[in-house]
Amino acid sequence: MVKLTRVEDAAAYGGGLLTGERVRLRPLHADDLDVFERWWEDPAWMVLQQVMVRPAPVGRARELFTRWSANTTPGSVGFSVTDADGVLVGHVTLYGAELPERAATLAVVVAPDRVGEGLGPDAVRVMLRYGFREMGLNRIELTVWEFNTRAVRAYAKCGFVMEGRRRQAVHHDGRFHDQIIMSVLASEWEAARGG
Repeated sequence: MVKLTRVEDAAAYGGGLLTGERVRLRPLHADDLDVFERWWEDPAWMVLQQVMVRPAPVGRARELFTRWSANTTPGSVGFSVTDADGVLVGHVTLYGAELPERAATLAVVVAPDRVGEGLGPDAVRVMLRYGFREMGLNRIELTVWEFNTRAVRAYAKCGFVMEGRRRQAVHHDGRFHDQIIMSVLASEWEAARGG
């Protein structure tokens, strides 16, 4: 943890807060919405993000991403994710944080053609740092479908532990699948970083 005893320390902390090894978090830009809508409405990726593969009315995805990125309340934040070249590669949000629990839910979307490059896990690590160090959260949780094994492994590498599962919580391809619940505590996250 950084000790903010000088202006230079504070500037260094703030300057690096939204930057990872491969990604940078930034505010939502209006032209991001077309891209997010395209990803969100793609049935191949809809199955990983939503309860049911069903295209929403035009504009629904734009509404969701705009709301997730409004950053108007202390308990919810959302950012567009760019790579080192400034290319839009995803979106990440923490939502639902309230006192006294200081717990929030994490959600992340990565560009379908950029999955497997480590951008999603890097965005998650940046958001964990932001959530624990800037928002003062104690717990960050998420849910993931059991068949999204790549995401389950990536979340575990970021420090999330499996807490449980909602059995047969979603129906895809003619059968039911579990929803896995994972979380990481601030104390676990700090300990893993030697803090």
